[in-house]
Formats: sequence, structure tokens, C-alpha cells
Amino acid sequence: MTDVYTIVSYLFQIYFYMIIVYVLMSWLPNLQESFIGELLGKLVEPYLSPFRRFIPPIMGMLDISPIVAIFVLQFVQQGVITILKFFF
Repeated sequence: MTDVYTIVSYLFQIYFYMIIVYVLMSWLPNLQESFIGELLGKLVEPYLSPFRRFIPPIMGMLDISPIVAIFVLQFVQQGVITILKFFF
């Protein structure tokens, strides 16, 4: 049963790193227009967009919504792992 815990944990970590890479790629617009940038956008934007709707950029420039999204993702990860430990 540890395999389920390990797989879920790895999936959350992979998504975490996908968000980090996507945010870093936003500093270089040409990278976001590449194949990998567009693929990451299709995978990450559906998760980030609700946070961007409710958290406005600071001074119109600094978007902190990915930071909040990462905290929420980590919180959900801990909850899912706890539930998996309880049932398995």
C-alpha cells in the first residue's frame, strides 16, 4: 500500500515543479511561446486561473497568486496523504 502513497506524493511533487517552471518561464515570454511553455500552460493555467481571479497583482505588476496556489497545493497534498495513510 505504500506504493499508492508514493505515487500520489510524486504526482503532487511533479505538479509543484511544473508550476515553478511555468512561473519562471513567465519572466521570459519567448519561452512561454515554445512547445514546452504552451504544454505547461495547458496543464497549469486551469489550476492557477481561479487564484488569479481572486488575488489581484500587487501594484499592478507582481502576481503572487502562484505562491498562494502552491501553498494550497501543499495543503491538499498533506490532506490526501493523510487520508491515504488512514485507509491504507
